[in-house]
Amino acid sequence: MPRWGRMGLAALVGGVGALGQAPYDQPLALLLVLSLGFLMFGCHTRAGEAALIGWSFGVGYFCATLVWILQPFQIDPDKHAWMAPFALFFMSTGLALFWGAAFWAARRVSHTGWPLILTWTTAELLRAYVLTGFPWASPAQALVNGAAGQALAWVGPHGLTLWLMSLAWAVSLRQCYGRRRLMRGGQVIVFVCAVVLLYLPPSAPDAPLTPHVVRLVQPNAAQHLKWQPDFAQVFFDRQLEFTAAPAEPGGAKPALTVWPETAIAWAYEDAGRALEMISGAAQGGPVALGLLRRTPAALFNSMAVLGAAGVPAQIYDKHHLVPFGEYIPLAPVANSLGLTGLAQVSAIGFGRGPGPQTLDFGALGRGLPLICYEAVFAHDVNAVPQRPDFIVQITNDAWFGRDIGPYQHLAQARMRAIEQGLPLMRAANTGVSAMIDPHGRILASLPMGAAGFIDAPLPRPQAPTLYSRTGDLPLVLLVLAGLGIALFRRRPVR
Repeated sequence: MPRWGRMGLAALVGGVGALGQAPYDQPLALLLVLSLGFLMFGCHTRAGEAALIGWSFGVGYFCATLVWILQPFQIDPDKHAWMAPFALFFMSTGLALFWGAAFWAARRVSHTGWPLILTWTTAELLRAYVLTGFPWASPAQALVNGAAGQALAWVGPHGLTLWLMSLAWAVSLRQCYGRRRLMRGGQVIVFVCAVVLLYLPPSAPDAPLTPHVVRLVQPNAAQHLKWQPDFAQVFFDRQLEFTAAPAEPGGAKPALTVWPETAIAWAYEDAGRALEMISGAAQGGPVALGLLRRTPAALFNSMAVLGAAGVPAQIYDKHHLVPFGEYIPLAPVANSLGLTGLAQVSAIGFGRGPGPQTLDFGALGRGLPLICYEAVFAHDVNAVPQRPDFIVQITNDAWFGRDIGPYQHLAQARMRAIEQGLPLMRAANTGVSAMIDPHGRILASLPMGAAGFIDAPLPRPQAPTLYSRTGDLPLVLLVLAGLGIALFRRRPVR
């Protein structure tokens, strides 16, 4: 095939890999697609040609998995809709550079295929860190539903990616120096075991529960209506009603009520009366909610924990902001062109909080707050100074539409719960709000596009996981050692 034909085929195959991610949840499709990626890599002996194939493969994959990125630009179409195709194009082609570099480096290192396991994993690791990181739709994310996903507690997302890449390479092997029949038998065994691990539900016992009940409130406020004054009052009243609703017969009074990200339309400094009403609806019980907090220097996307009479006892400021959403890189140049972030509601822009921290939730223990996008980063969760008893995520997934994006975001929240061995409570504006146990299983949830609330018991935390203790360092050392071996055994490409 001509070069353009090979690149087009690689993009098409890569796009099929999106079936592995939520809401399709077919990890076997992703495994087979990755295996085809190894086969395509093996057909190219020149590093430059291999890089083009890897890049094309990544363009197809990221285009299909990140198609939800078009949705935020439709909130204010007159102003932003023209940017949507450019955003998807540049995001997909930019992220695909990591995969192209992986294919290039693997071919430079060796004429065999196995180094691609290491370089592809390294590319995914770098994608989580470089330029503030964007590890959305990582291969490991497709494994969260099956027994294989429980390995996140041991090796984290990048270690699980290394395992998946190893499986894909083993399945892709075509010859074994005269032992073809033995190799085929081994491949069948590997493939069957992989299918079992990918689809078999986790076998861990039910997580023990605390006596505390948490109420998760979901107002279902459409993003294009959320900030309009008339509708803002409707959504606020709806959340008050859900907060004041009595518990089910025989059920315990909520020990904590959680509202989603930017749950009220007023900044903290102007919301005194509204905060009093929230506390009154909760009958003086603690309420965690998202709101905007304004200072002379910046505007902060924050979570406040209300005490008695609506007085915020603690405030957490989001520290990992969304590029091109909550801030614009190279802001002076962007401002001169009239470009602002999609969530920009102030000329001074959003400020960054000091970093991960825990908040005191009284009898429930200490909780790690995550605001929306912050749940995407495993290493940020690992960076908290002290181990929490649970994770509380507030989010406004209305930005992502109601199809692919919110379900992928939910899968990432489940990954963080498994990695840390901690329960995770999640209040989402339009869904999916859920209580998640330390094994990543959803115990109770509200569906997408529904208004309501759920009362769910809070699971107990597990002992600290291996990944929560070590982070990504062991994987980095393992990959470096493997690449060193590959370089030592390097032979000229024939």
